[in-house]
Amino acid sequence: MGFKCGIVGLPNVGKSTLFNALTETQAAQAANYPFCTIEPNVGQVSVPDKRLDELAKIAGSQKIIPTQLAFVDIAGLVRGASKGEGLGNQFLGNIREVDAIVHVLRCFENDDIQHVDNRVDPIADAETVETELMLSDLESLEKRVPNLAKKAAQGDKESKIGAAVLGKALDLLREGKPARLTQIADEEEARVFEQAQLLTSKPVLYVCNVEEDAAAKGNAHSAKVFEKAAAEGAQAVTVSAAIEADLVGMEEEGRAEFLAEMGLVETGLARVIRAGYDLLGLITFFTVGPKEARAWTVHKGARAPQAAGVIHSDFERGFIRAETIAYDDYVLLGGEAKARDAGKLRAEGKEYVVNEGDVLHFRFNV
Repeated sequence: MGFKCGIVGLPNVGKSTLFNALTETQAAQAANYPFCTIEPNVGQVSVPDKRLDELAKIAGSQKIIPTQLAFVDIAGLVRGASKGEGLGNQFLGNIREVDAIVHVLRCFENDDIQHVDNRVDPIADAETVETELMLSDLESLEKRVPNLAKKAAQGDKESKIGAAVLGKALDLLREGKPARLTQIADEEEARVFEQAQLLTSKPVLYVCNVEEDAAAKGNAHSAKVFEKAAAEGAQAVTVSAAIEADLVGMEEEGRAEFLAEMGLVETGLARVIRAGYDLLGLITFFTVGPKEARAWTVHKGARAPQAAGVIHSDFERGFIRAETIAYDDYVLLGGEAKARDAGKLRAEGKEYVVNEGDVLHFRFNV
């Protein structure tokens, strides 16, 4: 199961620098001019999780395999993208393919780095990008909703559902609000709404790219972004892309010292990943044994067979039960055998909802 976060923003806000730092590669060309990223670069990022190291230590696992998120560095947007200006059509198409939007905003002053509007105003930048996304969705729904309404009037059930839920989204867009604020009535509406792939229906994480001295506490620019995120029910984090770039290639000990000097306790990667997980409604479960300790990702609310299917489709198809130990019990008692002896290993069936940190062993038959 893959989850993609698309890194977007105006040109020269630090998207590619952040992408390079997050993925610890130089796959994206960071340059001081618009459209330096033309084809979307995709980087798989291992999710840092100290629990995995602890589980591997207890089980004597030979390998440690973290779960991953994909980050996509998407070309910078300009006004008129919804009408095809700049790389607009490609930009919008690339966004449609991701699960969440990581919106990088310039929150630093630097006369040496050109801004397309010759000013530093992250709120205006955010509105520029979101306006283009809303205009694209608006144009799409103004064609689709009337057609659905006609079919609904003729008794087509699916069109009736689509006209209802997408009509609500269209009303919001006409008010200048994103489609993600649409009130979903039931599972059928949720399914149709998701299938519509509206650009402004995707969850948003604002990343405030600040100067190094503001990495720990932010600045006046980032404070405004956090206010905006709170008002929208979105999320925001503060990151210094320059610091993250400096961390690339450092040994673990050197990283810790460098972060401490900057007043930080963790990397920007860790903050972005955690926020991305929350944004997508994800949780982690583990499989542990002598060969490997591995982390897996599922949506909150996933049942045991769905979690099994993340590992292999046969596990879900032939699911019998999930032998389950809570992470804290596994660590406190010192492994599976002792957890079993203490009565902390549970046999859960098909209706079991997986919890964050569960250590699972699936029984199946195909």
